[in-house]
Amino acid sequence: AGKSAWWALLFFVPVANYLLMAGLSLLPSVPVPAWRRTAPAPVVSDRLKSGLLGVAAALVITIPTVLLGVYFKKSYSAGLFLGTPFTIGYISAHVFNYRHPRTVGQTIEVALIALGLATATLFFFAAEGAFCLALAFPLAAVVGVAGGIFGRAIALRGAEPPSHAGLAALFAPLLVLAEPRTPPPLQEILTVLDIDARPQTVWRNVITFPDMPPPTERLFRIGVAAPLRARIDGAGVGAIRYCDFTTGSFVEPITDWEENRLLRFDITAQAPPLREWSPYRDVNPPHLDGYFRATRGEFRLLPLARGRTRLEGRTWYEVEMAPQPYWKLYSDWIVRTIHLRVLEHIKRLAENSNQE
Repeated sequence: AGKSAWWALLFFVPVANYLLMAGLSLLPSVPVPAWRRTAPAPVVSDRLKSGLLGVAAALVITIPTVLLGVYFKKSYSAGLFLGTPFTIGYISAHVFNYRHPRTVGQTIEVALIALGLATATLFFFAAEGAFCLALAFPLAAVVGVAGGIFGRAIALRGAEPPSHAGLAALFAPLLVLAEPRTPPPLQEILTVLDIDARPQTVWRNVITFPDMPPPTERLFRIGVAAPLRARIDGAGVGAIRYCDFTTGSFVEPITDWEENRLLRFDITAQAPPLREWSPYRDVNPPHLDGYFRATRGEFRLLPLARGRTRLEGRTWYEVEMAPQPYWKLYSDWIVRTIHLRVLEHIKRLAENSNQE
């Protein structure tokens, strides 16, 4: 319709996006300006220059957006994880395609390079560790490529100079600042294991257990906190159980104590969820402190035939990072892997006790 590319940002605003689509559908199409049609064919050096300019323009977004969202607003929001990569892809692609149309493949390549350099910037300035950046990058890549394709389409249809499109760098920081902070939903993970031992034997090894063998699971070997042992101070409701991990201890006041049947507890303090990968000694991004919170847990013992026991382990937790469905994939995997390590250790101890 020949309108400013800035109108496209209304697509992200509820209600306004429908009005935008309705309005644009009523406007006549405008042909590509003659100066764009008669521009000389691009050479390799020009393509490289445009690509570098696009990447440089996109990198300007990264640091201020992260500083505003993470360190000022203290929020790992959808604006940070969706708005930022989309804008990086959009700007890099718009600048890259402005003077001459490039292929979709070339555009995607530039968008991914911009995202990769933005990720490397966060790593080398010690704003994030490699582990969490690796978890976030698949989402960022998908959204960034979508932004790149969108930016290319806008560049090929509009006559605005790249400097106007560069103002889109304000979009991600403003979205991060404007997005409300909402309480995260409570998640529940259940893991079940059958044990060849009576509930009385299993119970003793649930309350407290000695050191586990060194972790062999790949998840723990790359830095995620691994459980080591459990100890308890007291007995019954009000006793304090401690589950020691490779990064510290979880403090678990007992709230329900039904001997040989149920052990339920709150979690009032916890260890950092992982150790970050970084060449720097102290890299402690805010998400290691309270953005993953285990709130309570329980062990339930169900007697089975032939003197066996079904052991159920449950953990309730929150992840204060968006989008929730994406981060839930990782957090569920981590919690379930921790469950299996603990339950399998209890199973070994209880079954070995049966044989003595």
